[in-house]
Amino acid sequence: MNTPSTEHRPVPLDPRLAPKRSMFVLEDGRNVLFVFSLLILLFALWGFCNGMIDVMDKHFQEELHLNLAQSAWVQFAHYLGYFLMALPAGWLATKLGYKGGIITGLLMVAVGGFWFIPATHIASFWAFLLGVCVIAAGLTFLETIANPYTTVLGPIQYAATRINLAQSCNGIGLLLGPVAGGLFFYSKNAEGQSTGSANLWIPYAAIGVIVIVLAIIFYFANVPEVKMEDDYHCDDATPNVSHSIWAHPHFIMAVVAQFLYVAAQAGIFSFFINYMTSQVPPIPDSWNAPSAGSGWFAGWFETHPSGALGFSNKAASNLASLGFFCFLVGRFTGSAILKKFAAHSVLGLYSAISVFLCIVVFLKLGWVSVISVFLTYFFMSIMFPTIFALGIFGLGEKAKKASSFIVMAIMGGAILPKVMGTVADKYDLSRGFIVPMLCFAVVAAYGFFWPKLSGAESMHGVSTTGGH
Repeated sequence: MNTPSTEHRPVPLDPRLAPKRSMFVLEDGRNVLFVFSLLILLFALWGFCNGMIDVMDKHFQEELHLNLAQSAWVQFAHYLGYFLMALPAGWLATKLGYKGGIITGLLMVAVGGFWFIPATHIASFWAFLLGVCVIAAGLTFLETIANPYTTVLGPIQYAATRINLAQSCNGIGLLLGPVAGGLFFYSKNAEGQSTGSANLWIPYAAIGVIVIVLAIIFYFANVPEVKMEDDYHCDDATPNVSHSIWAHPHFIMAVVAQFLYVAAQAGIFSFFINYMTSQVPPIPDSWNAPSAGSGWFAGWFETHPSGALGFSNKAASNLASLGFFCFLVGRFTGSAILKKFAAHSVLGLYSAISVFLCIVVFLKLGWVSVISVFLTYFFMSIMFPTIFALGIFGLGEKAKKASSFIVMAIMGGAILPKVMGTVADKYDLSRGFIVPMLCFAVVAAYGFFWPKLSGAESMHGVSTTGGH
């Protein structure tokens, strides 16, 4: 295991003697709460974009008559943008600093958002996929920079808490994304004809305007460059110590864990609407009574080809927001839990519970399985930011480079949903949950074995073998 040699390890400090600082105060006394507040707007932005992607998936299935495996090209284009731009984003983050990298990412998102205006007129699948890919490329800059940046904006013991708190705002974006997607992608005119394809550009053009405004704000804001703790002496010329990020198992396995986590998340998110319109038990006719199907619930229920009453696409889109609400609650409660318990232990436990929930969905246990799908949203919530924080732990300035590889691992969301879709096409979506189940099992193993991989006791308290 490549941890710092004994003579170069940091001397453990008694935490009782260390001065206590606020979560958003740097060692030099600067308060960076305002900068953190700007960052959480970025988290909300890419959450909103991701939330709309999952609703768009089902839209193209119906408009272009695609099966589940084919519609997964939407996810593929989205995560391909992350894959292609992750390393350039990491390199530019080192050259331009946090501020320059963020502005670059925002401008790229603006280009992708405005592209949807001509794409709507082109009205071809490839044009929409290109817009999705360009936006994702811009978001790559934001994620590559904003995720590690949150971990250094204050005391290291609150790194996982800060990144989870910021990711909670990502959950707010995820919550609103399906609502906007359902409003524009599944809109109908007075004759009941779909106008979704004609209105697809509206939310994306709005995103383009918003990110231009954010880029201007960041340009004039004071965004300090803060160096991460260099527990493994990656930044100096210490003899007999490897300076490569690939010499640290806790980072390597973070890349693997992130690949599989995002694969599981993307599969569940992208096929949620399909699950709610095909796997939910028949709904009682009383639910579709005139009084129940009016107002907010108007258009929620429809008779499926099997003859059973079930949820409509509109209902499933709104239920997706409920799922993201569970995700949001998980993020906020997770931030509080991570203040009290070691991050790797929480990650291991939440992932193990997610394995169990996927098994319940796989077994097709009626409404118990439906509830389990919503619960996976809750327990997935802390995984991405916690894996991120654990993976870049102690890597100093090389954390920027490391974060680019962890962001590149998001490509898992492009590949395995196609596998899940193929299983679902052959069997059904309930059986397809075997794919995220296996992914969560590996993430759980990473969480439980992180102390051995990192040579650190935890991200809280005092390490007896290195680190903090």
